Amino acid sequence: MIREFSAGGIVYKKEGDQMLWLIRRPKGNSEYRGNLGWTLPKGWIDEGETIEQAALRETAEEAGVRAKIIEKLPSFKVFYTNKEGEKVLKFITYFVMEWREDIEEGFGSETEETRWLGQKEAAELLVHKNERDLLEKAAEKSK
Repeated sequence: MIREFSAGGIVYKKEGDQMLWLIRRPKGNSEYRGNLGWTLPKGWIDEGETIEQAALRETAEEAGVRAKIIEKLPSFKVFYTNKEGEKVLKFITYFVMEWREDIEEGFGSETEETRWLGQKEAAELLVHKNERDLLEKAAEKSK
């Protein structure tokens, strides 16, 4: 079985008395067969990178923002079959992050669109239940 490791960010910012959360919609491509609905920014941990570095890099690349890590959330695992038919065990770790600034060039080519939404609206759009659950935990920790 192949093992993969990914990291990402659950980014918030405060506007007045409202807490907004950042979600993204990936661009479709011929390599990916999954649901292209709204997700949280995340990606593979590159060789030589810490999990924190990967989470910050992926958040910058996929969401177009720089953020500060506030807290690590518990990792979770998913099983899937890759395009070669091999079984994969993937470990995913998210960090609660506070928005610092938008990156001038914006998000990268893997993202179609980003949105800042309230927790309820963001959760309604997120495709994966585990991401909805993590958003709820992040919202509790950032109060």
